[in-house]
Amino acid sequence: MFTFRRSLVACGIAASILSPARAQNITTPPGRPGYVNAAAVNATRIDPHTPASSFVFQIPPTGADSTSVFMNPTLGRTGNSNAGGNIRFPANGGTVLGLREASTFGGAFAAQAGPNVGQVYKYTILGNPPLAGGTTNIATNIDEISWTLLNDNGTVFKTLPFAPFEALTLGSPNFQTARYSSAGSPVQFADAVQRAEFYSSIQSTPGWHTNLAPTVVNRVNITVPYWVNVLFPNGTVVRARSFFTGTASDGTTFVLMLDLLFEFLFDNEVVNEIELGNFSTDGVNMTAFPNTYLFSLNMSNPQSPGDCCVLGFHTYFYDNAVPQDRWLTIYESWISPGIFGGGFQDVTALSHEISETFNDPYIDNVTPNWQFPGQPHGSTVCQNDLETGDPIEVLSNATFPVTLGGFTYHPQNEALIPWFGMGSSNAIGGAYSYPNTTVLPHAALPCGS
Repeated sequence: MFTFRRSLVACGIAASILSPARAQNITTPPGRPGYVNAAAVNATRIDPHTPASSFVFQIPPTGADSTSVFMNPTLGRTGNSNAGGNIRFPANGGTVLGLREASTFGGAFAAQAGPNVGQVYKYTILGNPPLAGGTTNIATNIDEISWTLLNDNGTVFKTLPFAPFEALTLGSPNFQTARYSSAGSPVQFADAVQRAEFYSSIQSTPGWHTNLAPTVVNRVNITVPYWVNVLFPNGTVVRARSFFTGTASDGTTFVLMLDLLFEFLFDNEVVNEIELGNFSTDGVNMTAFPNTYLFSLNMSNPQSPGDCCVLGFHTYFYDNAVPQDRWLTIYESWISPGIFGGGFQDVTALSHEISETFNDPYIDNVTPNWQFPGQPHGSTVCQNDLETGDPIEVLSNATFPVTLGGFTYHPQNEALIPWFGMGSSNAIGGAYSYPNTTVLPHAALPCGS
């Protein structure tokens, strides 16, 4: 095991004690649901034993957009993005050389349209090569987080346990099997998507599967202060609200949390689980939260939430060892009904992040620069990565209802690799999305088309 030290870039918190307790609720989240691409984290720079109250959050002085979770895809982290990016899979595919990691395989596709037509894009995918067949069972280590939210006088305002959502999460299509057209027998949701994606390759190896084997490895309660202190680029320290709460249609409480605070708590919690041996390099590691969504700092009014709301992200933690250890890690939240529209509820975020972890485990699978669906002609709202959930999250029919055990879940449809190739599709039935093959009726458009 390695020795941790705290990064001076990641920022801490300081709770303020004022006179009367005054917890403030909101009626609805002040923004649309979405996701963020989080940079990799150097685990050796995170000290899980340092009291949070010893630090003040610092805004990176990189412009006004640096405070926005939507405009700043690294959540304010610096120096960690694409860690070890020079370590790639061997030319003939297979497990990544130089890493201690979960089972992966390599592949590639060529752009069929756009300014980079003919360019080959390599990728690393979780699991075994489709042509090799066989089943890959991936340990899935789940750390369940509950919150104790404080008033500004230090008394307890509210507790948000994860316990009410544990059985539903474990019973969801992400971990239990259901019938999909890409398999002859019931399979897990992400496995069904992968089989659809590589459908032409698995006809000679129909037994190819990538399964998640979930285990709850810890149940943790974290106390959250009412205020945090934030250092602005001009040297001014301001007091900002760290969370806001509201009520879902089923009566459960949701919490909006300042992304700077959440990053600190999340990074330290993951490192704690690594130290305890609960998170492993050969599996997928998850932190599961109860109705917890992120907002960015409101620079003009720190007493109200800024851009909102991030529902999840996937990343990996790494160390400085040779070979390098990598812990694939997901933040996801259970979503109670009535908080967001568009069918975003229960395991929408979990399914989104699992499929993206499968298809872009090290957040460095580059694609042609694609335009988000539904944008007007010439739009430059674009991305250039193999994040399979992102193109669909913006659509009105983003989710795919699946009923198991009498409960109807809402996992998210996913874009398939051929969509990113901007040409014909060799996926199931020539599709570009799955399980609903009509969500993306054609391949991606080049950025600015």
